[in-house]
Amino acid sequence: MENTSNQSENETISFQARLDLSELQAGIAAIKAEINSVIVGQHKMIDQLLVAILSNGHVLLEGVPGVAKTITAKLLSKTLSLHFSRIQFTPDLMPSDILGTSVFDLSKSVFNFKKGPIFSNFVLIDEINRAPAKTQAALFEVMEERQITVEGVTHGMEAPFLVIATQNPIEQEGTYRLPEAQLDRFLFKINIDYPNLSEEIAILQRENALQNKQKLDNIKQILSQVDIIKYQSIVKQITIEPQLLEYIAKIVTNTRENAFLYLGASPRASIAILNAAKGFAALRGRDFVTPEDIKDSAVPVLQHRVMVAPEREMEGLTGEQIIKQIIDTVEIPR
Repeated sequence: MENTSNQSENETISFQARLDLSELQAGIAAIKAEINSVIVGQHKMIDQLLVAILSNGHVLLEGVPGVAKTITAKLLSKTLSLHFSRIQFTPDLMPSDILGTSVFDLSKSVFNFKKGPIFSNFVLIDEINRAPAKTQAALFEVMEERQITVEGVTHGMEAPFLVIATQNPIEQEGTYRLPEAQLDRFLFKINIDYPNLSEEIAILQRENALQNKQKLDNIKQILSQVDIIKYQSIVKQITIEPQLLEYIAKIVTNTRENAFLYLGASPRASIAILNAAKGFAALRGRDFVTPEDIKDSAVPVLQHRVMVAPEREMEGLTGEQIIKQIIDTVEIPR
């Protein structure tokens, strides 16, 4: 009888120690329902965007014009009760246009700092590769440290702070290559493909049914600022076994030793995979990480952080293909 009592007590302790993800899952499901009411397909991209929010990471969306990069980001922002700002990057954009500037107050004879559009919770940067290096550099500190320093004064960002940037992979005129240091600050790079035939038909049917209505008019706000901060904190507490930490390290180390890659991933990439894998676990209703979560995180985390060797690039190999080869060669922990 005593053994049964002890066993029951241990089970209760074990159960209480687990994270309650039911509220988080309900919120994520509601957001997906709102997004799917407008966007056709692109389920993988939507999952990755939600994981980035849960993992408190920035996202770079890459795709040809017209595949709903900007509208998806705006749609996602509408489901969140956050302060939203959109910055259109252009070749003549200056750092002060993003960060803000000091304005002289004649009545008090003092300079007051006027905040720029980067002071927001959810920032959409459209066509990020259209601004020159000087303007790109203005994002380095704010994306990594969630703060900016202007004239020696540090201004912190209100949590949560998320940047979603878009870029076009095919248009070269009037664009600037993003510095590796800036690419490294994005948790994910998400490539958006064309829809298939059935999805294209569904897009036309929805567009035809809209008539004079706007796509985003009836989108509901699902999560508040407090909710997001709470869920990000819960995701951090998701457990991961030591052998899975070793699995992440082996994948990242392999990128540095791979003959097909000119530049491998840094330790920041390892941390990014860890955080993203926890986000995928939470998205799937688990309070522990599996190898599948790590595999799903590896490509969007690594593909913009590695550089393909020139001779391999000429052969048509991409970073994504090489990363998938690396994942296939690294033994999965049992």
